[in-house]
Amino acid sequence: MIALERDIRPSLLRWELPAVCLLAWLAFISIPLGEGGIGLSWDALNHHIYLGWTAETPRFDQDFLAGSYQSYQFPYLYWPVYKMAVSGWSGKWAGVMLATLHLWVVPPVWMLGRTCMPGRTGFDVLMRTLAVAMAFLTGVVLSLFDSTSNDLMAAIPLVWALAVALEPLNTHHRDWLTSDRTVLLSGFFAGAAVACKLSNGPLAIVVMPALWMLASGRSLKPRLRQVVTGGVATLIGYGLIYGYWGAQLWHHFGNPIFPFYDTLFAPLRDLTGWTR
Repeated sequence: MIALERDIRPSLLRWELPAVCLLAWLAFISIPLGEGGIGLSWDALNHHIYLGWTAETPRFDQDFLAGSYQSYQFPYLYWPVYKMAVSGWSGKWAGVMLATLHLWVVPPVWMLGRTCMPGRTGFDVLMRTLAVAMAFLTGVVLSLFDSTSNDLMAAIPLVWALAVALEPLNTHHRDWLTSDRTVLLSGFFAGAAVACKLSNGPLAIVVMPALWMLASGRSLKPRLRQVVTGGVATLIGYGLIYGYWGAQLWHHFGNPIFPFYDTLFAPLRDLTGWTR
């Protein structure tokens, strides 16, 4: 216990995040390796493979509702599953590759742990490591490592948005990561998360402004300014990531988020003279 209370040298602390990522990667890939592959859920048979196919070769003029209305979800996160399937990858190694892609969620989870417990002792390092482990030891998260679901992958930019938004509260954050820059980066990640999965929208709209205000000082004016800055950055992130797919949906259906809220886009179609 005495050893855990001692400060760890900065040269060793630099290796904390790489070590946590390595341990997480070994844990992630152990699931598909242990099971000998990944499962194909009903969603995979219905639209996961089809959306990956659409991401590589748009099929708007050849199919209609091939995978029900889920055919028009943002498709690019499904491309790795499709590409590995048509390339003949085994289920085991496809699972390892998907688990490796999921590793991008580990650094922001660790950053959140460091913000909550920024100390440099062995005890602090141990608690941060346990926090990362606990974040992935729920049944819902573990079930994503042996399937083709991309829910965790779609959540990665949102977790980054949360971690970056709270970085000013970390007593050891880097000097270049000012409050304004964290809000811009956090907003961009939030917008990217909504682009990847529209159901991330409520979290981005409700949770992120509260976090931006929390990390922006005490007076009201800078807090409100940060919320506006983050909101604009969110719109930019959403537009940059979703723009190409949204433009295709607009071209074919006159609705960039087809099939949702189609009646709301009818006046815009009339105003722009959209025809198809």
